[in-house]
Amino acid sequence: MQVFISHAQTDEPLVGTISAVLKEAGLEVWEANSCLIPGDNFGHEIARALEESEAMVVLLTPEALHSPWVKWEIESALSGTRYRNRLIPVLVGDPQQLPEDDIPWILQRLPQFRISEHGSDETEIKPIADAILSHA
Repeated sequence: MQVFISHAQTDEPLVGTISAVLKEAGLEVWEANSCLIPGDNFGHEIARALEESEAMVVLLTPEALHSPWVKWEIESALSGTRYRNRLIPVLVGDPQQLPEDDIPWILQRLPQFRISEHGSDETEIKPIADAILSHA
């Protein structure tokens, strides 16, 4: 199963950690930093990856909550049924930095995970993989 990781560009170090744990759990991961190369039509490649993926992990950081790309990716995931029960909001870091009013209302209604800012502890990330696999 392919998992799309939606995130702000500033969250790249965390994405690498999450990606490694998801791959270790047997999931295929699509994330922009490792899947896009210079010269690619970014919009086209991201849209294709969204169509091919069956699950999405959305990293909610202050930067991501204000990113038009992340917003577009969430809207794409919500527009069909392919991500049903497999759209995973992950609140990252200090809860004070993520006011509830900034989090899209639909993501507030989904089961959420919370991880530290660096997400360096595999035990924080493994439940995310387990949640995706439980709805495979």
